[in-house]
Amino acid sequence: MLKSLVCGNRYERAARAAGAKVVAGVDEVGRGALFGPVVAAAVVLPEGCRIPGLRDSKQLIREERERLARIVERRALAMAIQEVDAETIDRINIYQATRLAMAAAVCALALAPDHLLVDAMRLDHTCAQTCIIYGDSLSISIAAASVLAKVYRDNRMRQLDRDYPMYGLASHKGYSTPEHKQALLAHGPSPLHRRSFRPVAENCLPWD
Repeated sequence: MLKSLVCGNRYERAARAAGAKVVAGVDEVGRGALFGPVVAAAVVLPEGCRIPGLRDSKQLIREERERLARIVERRALAMAIQEVDAETIDRINIYQATRLAMAAAVCALALAPDHLLVDAMRLDHTCAQTCIIYGDSLSISIAAASVLAKVYRDNRMRQLDRDYPMYGLASHKGYSTPEHKQALLAHGPSPLHRRSFRPVAENCLPWD
């Protein structure tokens, strides 16, 4: 069903028709992972911007994501990426940590937006917002944020794989795969695992 959705700029046009001058798309990745940070990106694209092939990062292979990320980086008027670590996720829960990362990305933009297009969530921010279900498959700005966040987080997981090679992070990026669960059973959680998530909590020793 997601592959049938058309990613375009109708939400951006609607925001500008309502008076917005600077429209930012916001999205996150890593919300369901067992390891590492949740990452959010915010992107401001030029009015009428078109980037063929851009859509939800999960629907793209790695090479295509990275190619599109480079195009977004060249075309964007402003962009920012922020992350919230596993310790904070465990302390405030993943939903609030995701909202925190997304709001931080918006605040880090060099160009202050007056309208946010957000994938399926409302943020603690004063400017107008449009919450769009499947936004990363419908809005070019949200899709751009999705791709930037995904490429950034995947690169972080490949880097962290060198510090924690026993978990196979380079392949599954910290998500709950059978390989990852087996590694947790064999080695227990690392300091960067989300201990509030059940598959991790089930493998914590009483003295951890």
